[in-house]
Amino acid sequence: QVQLVESGGRLVQTGDSLKLSCIVSGDMYRISGMGWFRQAPGKEREFVAGMRKSDGRTYYADSVEARFTISRDNAQNTVFLQMDSLQPEDTAVYYCGLSESTAYGVLWLSQQGKYDYWGQGTQVAVSS
Repeated sequence: QVQLVESGGRLVQTGDSLKLSCIVSGDMYRISGMGWFRQAPGKEREFVAGMRKSDGRTYYADSVEARFTISRDNAQNTVFLQMDSLQPEDTAVYYCGLSESTAYGVLWLSQQGKYDYWGQGTQVAVSS
């Protein structure tokens, strides 16, 4: 059984940086991709960033590209989300997900239905 635990969320000011972590436990043999999603109050969960496990190719939502970076540390079984130039509209609960999808390319990383495992979320709040 794969389990994920996110951490690192907190209250920051506009323009600040923050790094979220997602520690993974369990067998990752079937995992093909990892991603970050977020859900703001009153809104649906949306895609933020994703990475293919096989080759590290990444895919980002337009709203965060050039500001956010997804990365991983295989030795520590951890997925990171580095967030720079944070804006109030980045305020949300951020979720880490893992996928066992066999799809090709990177576009599938943005599809919530492709993910099999989720963490409990970590709150990020950006004050103006």
